[in-house]
Amino acid sequence: MPPGARGGLIAALLLTAAVVAFLVIFDWNWLRGPIGRIASAQLHRRVELRGDLRVHPWSLSPKAEAQDVRIGQPDWAPKTGPNAGDMARVGRVAVQVKILPLLKGDVILPLLAVDRPDVRLLREASGRANWVFGDGKARIRPLKLPAIQHFIIKDGQLRAEDQQRKILFVGRVSSNEEAIGPGRGRFLLEGDGSLNGAAFTARVTGGPLLNVSPNRPYPFDADVRAGSTHVLAKGSVTKPFDLGRFQTQLTVSGQDLNRLYALTGLTLPNTPPYRISGALTRNGGRFDFKKIAGRVGDSDVSGDLFVLTDRDRPYLEGALRSRRLDFDDLGSLVGAAPAVGRGETASAGQKIEASQRAATRRLLPDATLQTERVRAMDAKVTYRAEAVNAPHLPLRKVSLDLVLDHGVLTLDPIAFTFSRGDLAGKVRLDARPATPRTELDLRLTNAKLEDFIPLKTDGKPAIEGGVMARAKLTGTGNSIHRAAASAQGAVTLVSPRGEVRQAFAELLGVNASKGLILLLTKNNKETSLRCAVANFDVRDGVMRADRIVADTGVVLAKGSGTIDLGTERVDLRIEGDSKKPRLVRLFIPITIKGPLLAPKIGLETGKAVAQGGIAVALSTLLSPLAVILPFVTPGLEKDADCASLVAEARGQGAPVKTSQTTPAKASR
Repeated sequence: MPPGARGGLIAALLLTAAVVAFLVIFDWNWLRGPIGRIASAQLHRRVELRGDLRVHPWSLSPKAEAQDVRIGQPDWAPKTGPNAGDMARVGRVAVQVKILPLLKGDVILPLLAVDRPDVRLLREASGRANWVFGDGKARIRPLKLPAIQHFIIKDGQLRAEDQQRKILFVGRVSSNEEAIGPGRGRFLLEGDGSLNGAAFTARVTGGPLLNVSPNRPYPFDADVRAGSTHVLAKGSVTKPFDLGRFQTQLTVSGQDLNRLYALTGLTLPNTPPYRISGALTRNGGRFDFKKIAGRVGDSDVSGDLFVLTDRDRPYLEGALRSRRLDFDDLGSLVGAAPAVGRGETASAGQKIEASQRAATRRLLPDATLQTERVRAMDAKVTYRAEAVNAPHLPLRKVSLDLVLDHGVLTLDPIAFTFSRGDLAGKVRLDARPATPRTELDLRLTNAKLEDFIPLKTDGKPAIEGGVMARAKLTGTGNSIHRAAASAQGAVTLVSPRGEVRQAFAELLGVNASKGLILLLTKNNKETSLRCAVANFDVRDGVMRADRIVADTGVVLAKGSGTIDLGTERVDLRIEGDSKKPRLVRLFIPITIKGPLLAPKIGLETGKAVAQGGIAVALSTLLSPLAVILPFVTPGLEKDADCASLVAEARGQGAPVKTSQTTPAKASR
């Protein structure tokens, strides 16, 4: 070997020996400061390595471990209180990496061990989160870890406060592998504590980590309990351990779907107890929940939905259906307790609420609308019920299309199909103001009185005929009751033709042997109902009846009064005027008074009504009829029976002008 080459080789060997000797005797603690400063600059956060730093480089799987690692809070975090101080303190962290897979671009960690971590997570109401580094406002992305073959968390403490969603978790976290039989083991991650004061436990198990590969799905089972909510999942992480890619068979059960907000961040409706299963797949910011099947209360539910989380507000879209809807379950959506009788499904809290409402005889629910949740997400959902169990209503189908967009909730259309007739229209809730505003416009068309008034005599309906109605109201308030108590608008009911039988006396609570029943009947069996109208002007939650009139073949009944939606009390008075010559022309007014749910029907026995004559009654009561009728449905003013009543009123001198109302006005 030439002397020059020999000298170069010796120099290289000496240099290598010097490097090896340096690495052997080098004190790695000298790098704690530089490493901390580099990490602080990258994370925009104070990072300190206060304990020993040890590195073991002589291996195809080099290992490093650091003692007493501190990560500070961002500048905007509170300086006092439970969220002050460090964001994270770790007693020891050790990590090992395989060199050869790195050459192919695969990161495999034979070991990741974290001892005594104490982590405090915080998200402000503004959305800033201390686990998002930088300015804290970057979009939160799914956690993505490399493939880990031995993952240990020992004596972990976690405090997570989400002021935006009003959630607080305080508890412990640990993980390790455990033996479950000769030559068999499994990974176990456990957490327990309290979530908003309710007990919380989570247990995630998976296959042995030793042979985990970044290119092979990793199976897992999860069992999470948060108060009364129970989540079971069995699936796999598509590419370990990218938690933004997984698929699982999911079963969720609990007392109220609304309580899933703490776990999911989704604004879901209040419901009776439920149990729902389906196939859940995550692909980055999209979650697909397909082949949903289960029960909510006493109603079945099925369908598909998806959720997008990679945007400013979560977006949910789905199509749901029920083969058979139990109608009282639908009331839970607006805060009303479901039925609690024998065979009904309701939570303990809903049973208490139902008993309180029964004791106070209240109809309209006081449940407060969670406006901040309504503003926090968007949605588009369709729901169809193919059959309905509604014992006291002739209801057959329910259909609604829901859109939630930037705090405005719209149900358009909302439709109820009866055995005869339909109730359809639109409801709009604007939750953007401090006090929500609700608008509704609903029409009842082609329905039958006998379907809603089921009284019978000798097997025949006490009253028969068509019925139409319209309610157009606007109210403000954060509950159904408060919105109703401030309502403005109009409510009108019309029956354009029909028949009234002797049993109508029973309906009114009047003795069938005398009194008003003798004036309502032609031959004590039946008489025609030419047209009946009840028109209410609604102001500040009080429905004031400026027109209640029923024109039959033998009597014209008229009435007035109020229905107070705030106090939920009724105060109506009805009196009649005979169309036939009578020896005695005295009538006793009928009163309907008391709670809206249980009014009492009685007679004003202390005085009789002096009759003013049919012409006067028609002129004073029926003058605006041509305006009222098209408000209910365009063209009703041309109905044969109601039109004749309008014509008769005109003939008696009443200033009725059917031409003053057009379908265009009626549609407003």
